[in-house]
Amino acid sequence: MAKLSGFLRMMRPVNCLMMGFAVIVGATLAGQSFSSISWQSLVYGFITGFMLTGASMAINDYYDRDIDAINEPQRSIPSGAVKPREALVFAFVLTAIGFAASLLTSIFCSFIAMIAWIVFVGYTTVGKRSGLPGNFLVSICVAIPFVYGSVVAADAVQLNVLLFALIAFLSITGREITKGVVDVKGDEARNVMTLAVRFGEKSAAIAAVAFYLFAVSLSPIPWFMDLVSFWYIPLVVVTDFGLIASSLMLLKDYSRESARKIKNTVMLWLAVGLLAFVAGAVG
Repeated sequence: MAKLSGFLRMMRPVNCLMMGFAVIVGATLAGQSFSSISWQSLVYGFITGFMLTGASMAINDYYDRDIDAINEPQRSIPSGAVKPREALVFAFVLTAIGFAASLLTSIFCSFIAMIAWIVFVGYTTVGKRSGLPGNFLVSICVAIPFVYGSVVAADAVQLNVLLFALIAFLSITGREITKGVVDVKGDEARNVMTLAVRFGEKSAAIAAVAFYLFAVSLSPIPWFMDLVSFWYIPLVVVTDFGLIASSLMLLKDYSRESARKIKNTVMLWLAVGLLAFVAGAVG
C-alpha cells in the first residue's frame, strides 16, 4: 500500500484531473455543446490529458530528486516510497497510455500530444535551470490541453479557445514564479536560475503578481466578445477575487511559508476558473 500511495502522490492526481478536465473544457468551448462532440473522443481526450500529466510529474520527480531531498523531502522518491528506476518505468507506462488514447482520437491530436510531452521533457531536463523561460514551458504544458480539446471537438484551434489558453498560461506562469520563492534554497544549491534566485524573493513576488493581474485583466474579454453566457460571470468573479487577494497577500508577505500557501491556493482559483469556462460555454 505504501508503494501504491507513493505512485499516486507522484502523479499529483489533482493536477491530472485538472488537465483532463481542461481538455473537456477546450472541447466544450470549441463545440459549443456536448451533443455535438463524440463522447468517445471526450473520454480519449481526458485520458490523454490525465495520463501525460501524470507521466510528466513522474519524470519531474525523477530529475528533481536531489532538489526535493532539500525542498520537499516528503515526496515519493526522497521519502523512499518509490525508487528512481521505478519512477521512470511508471512514467513510461503512463506515457504509452496517453499516446495510445491520443492516437485513437486522431493523428492531429497525437501530434499535439507529442509536442506537449516534448516541451515538458525539455523543461525537466534542460529548461528548468533557465528560470523564467522554464516557467513559460510549464505554462505552455498547462495551456495545451485547452488547445487539444479544441482539436478533439472541431479538428481545429478555435479563437475563443486560444483566449482561454492565454489566461491559463499567465496564471500558471505567476504560480511557477511563486513556486520559485518557495524553492529558493534548493534551487540555489542546484544553480537553478529562477527569478527568486537571480533577483531575490521580493522581485519574484512582484513579477508573479504582475502575471496574476494580467490574467485577471483578460477575464472580462470572453463576456464582452459574447463568447460565454451569463453563468460565466459569478464563477470568474470568484476566481478574479481569489487571484487578487492572493496577489495582495504575496506582496505583503513573500516568505517561503507564505508563498507555499499562496502557490497551493492559486490552484484552487484556477479550478474555479475552469468551472467558469464550462458554465459559460454550456449555460
